[in-house]
Amino acid sequence: MDKFDGFSIRVYKDEDGDWLAHFIELPNISAFSDTPEGALKELETAWEGVRESCRKHNEPLPRLPDIEGYDGHFDMKIDRNLHRALDMEAVREGISLNDFLTRKIAEIAFGQSCI
Repeated sequence: MDKFDGFSIRVYKDEDGDWLAHFIELPNISAFSDTPEGALKELETAWEGVRESCRKHNEPLPRLPDIEGYDGHFDMKIDRNLHRALDMEAVREGISLNDFLTRKIAEIAFGQSCI
C-alpha cells in the first residue's frame, strides 16, 4: 500500500490562506502548512504518529470503509433543461455526458487539489 494506506487525501487552501490536508475517510486526522507539499508532509507525519500510537497501545489501525455495495451507479432526476445543457457542454468538450458529470462531481467533492 501507499504511505497513507489507501486512504483518500484532500488538500485545499483555507480561508486564512493555510494549506490543509486531511483524510477524507478520517477528517479528524489533518495537518496544515504554508504549501500543499508541506501540508502533505505534515499529514504523513501525523499518520505515522497514529500508526505508532496504535502499535504502542495494541489497538487496531483505522481501516478503510468497506466498498461492498457500491457499484458505481446511482439514479438522479434533474430538470430536462439542465439535462440538455449538461449534455451540450459534454458535447462541446468532446466527452460523454457520464464522463463530464463524473469529472464535475469529483471537482465539486474534492476540488482541484484532490490527490
